[in-house]
Amino acid sequence: MKRIVYAVLATMTGLVLLFSYRTSLDATAPVAAAKSPSTTGSSGTASSSGSGSSGTGSAASGTSSSGSSTDGSTSAGGSSSSASGTGLADGTFTGQAVDTRYGPVQVQITVSGGRIADVSVPEYPDSERRDQEINAQAIPQLVAETKAAQSAQIDMVSGATFTSNGYAQSLQSALDQAKA
Repeated sequence: MKRIVYAVLATMTGLVLLFSYRTSLDATAPVAAAKSPSTTGSSGTASSSGSGSSGTGSAASGTSSSGSSTDGSTSAGGSSSSASGTGLADGTFTGQAVDTRYGPVQVQITVSGGRIADVSVPEYPDSERRDQEINAQAIPQLVAETKAAQSAQIDMVSGATFTSNGYAQSLQSALDQAKA
């Protein structure tokens, strides 16, 4: 009889612990770290829900911004000649840092001959081991997509949705600077 009582109590305790375990935090959409007051219009919406570990979550869409953002402190020197076709000025441009659920993401592009020649990501979530694993695969894919597309209209990386959204927003900020 005692064994049955202990078994029932152990089962109930296990169920209570199982159902009370919090698996994720509330989902938040990426937000620009420092918004410039001279931003002129934007389009698109971001929606997120679901749960997951670092860099994962649900899909979000429409992360591009059609407005122009100016932030003189984030662009580095380079030639100011404008290239034909794409309208991008040669030089190195750093996008705004975009806060995501797991940390900020920032993109830096180098434009040569009016084309995106190089892309680097000086800031991305890497404080947790899982962040490092996810972004070690996601960042090279996002960089390759950017070089291929020559725009911020890139495919998101599955399993790194938050990083992908932050990357796309920061990339658009850098491209806006290159067009100015």
